[in-house]
Amino acid sequence: MEKAIIIADDDEMNRSILRELFKNDFDILEAADGEQVLSLLEREKSRILVILLDIIMPKMTGIDVLKVMAEQKYLKSIPVILITGSTSKENEKISYEIGVSDIITKPYDSYIVKRRVENVLNLYIHKRHLEQMVRTQTVKIQEQAERLKKTNDFVIDTLSTVVEFRDLESGAHIFRIRTFTRILLKKAEEKGLFVCDSIETEEKIINASAMHDIGKIATPDYILLKPGKLTPDEFEIMKNHTLQGCSILSRLHYINDAEFYKYCYDICRFHHERYDGSGYPDRLKGDEIPFWAQIVALADVYDALVSERVYKKAFTHEEAVRMINDGECGVFSAGLLQCFNEVKDIFQEYENTTVRLESVFS
Repeated sequence: MEKAIIIADDDEMNRSILRELFKNDFDILEAADGEQVLSLLEREKSRILVILLDIIMPKMTGIDVLKVMAEQKYLKSIPVILITGSTSKENEKISYEIGVSDIITKPYDSYIVKRRVENVLNLYIHKRHLEQMVRTQTVKIQEQAERLKKTNDFVIDTLSTVVEFRDLESGAHIFRIRTFTRILLKKAEEKGLFVCDSIETEEKIINASAMHDIGKIATPDYILLKPGKLTPDEFEIMKNHTLQGCSILSRLHYINDAEFYKYCYDICRFHHERYDGSGYPDRLKGDEIPFWAQIVALADVYDALVSERVYKKAFTHEEAVRMINDGECGVFSAGLLQCFNEVKDIFQEYENTTVRLESVFS
């Protein structure tokens, strides 16, 4: 389909002059008033490259046509050049504010008109090319980000599964931790205790929660699988899994998302810290502990209590809730405990699940 330009002027002589200038380059569409311009535009918009528009015309002025084109978003893809005998600076100002590409004042030189039309067209063609390049690159970046996310998720799930198999877990501990983290995080946001910048940030924290115990990969079996209570020396070795996890993370060069890495690192290192400073490894106190690590800590404690382990039988949901509130399993902030108590019944619904629950509260 041949590309076209619209020449809009109520003076036949003016249209004839412009028609002669461009007849060898484009299909010429003519309009004698503003309504005809809009009619042509609606019918032929897919092939119109540029509009040469007079200001003073019957039915609708050139300014009126510009306003309609701006409202209907035509000016984003079709440049308009005013060719007018009006010397009104106010009209020029209004036209530029609406979005006209250029203004040529009569009387004009034919060569200048042709060159200025060519320049405007070249700018628009270049702009469209750049926009297409941006769209293409955006799609590529999104595809790369999705591939990277899938790789991250695969590695996280693999590492977490290795830990679970070594720890003789049921295979669903990590999925439950993600679910409990999501539930607590949503409730904390609802109550104004924590603000996530975006849905992406929430997902990063939830996914990072799966990394909390990866340091157990380096914990000896005789400690990890011991059926009874650990000795003080053994407990010191067990506590080291927080630092071992950070060491493992530092070797995972595929994590090139600084924000995600920070959540993983903080959760690995600080998920055994307690609000009163009695935790480990750094004995952080109060809000020195990153809030996302506090959330995962509570989620981990609850799941540990209601799950059977080599060293203990499972507690009931009611016993677990009481122990957490009484501080028998470490001290948590009053705000976080309030969040927990408001969602504890939802926790109970999922405490024995063995399937992935990433869609919960999403």
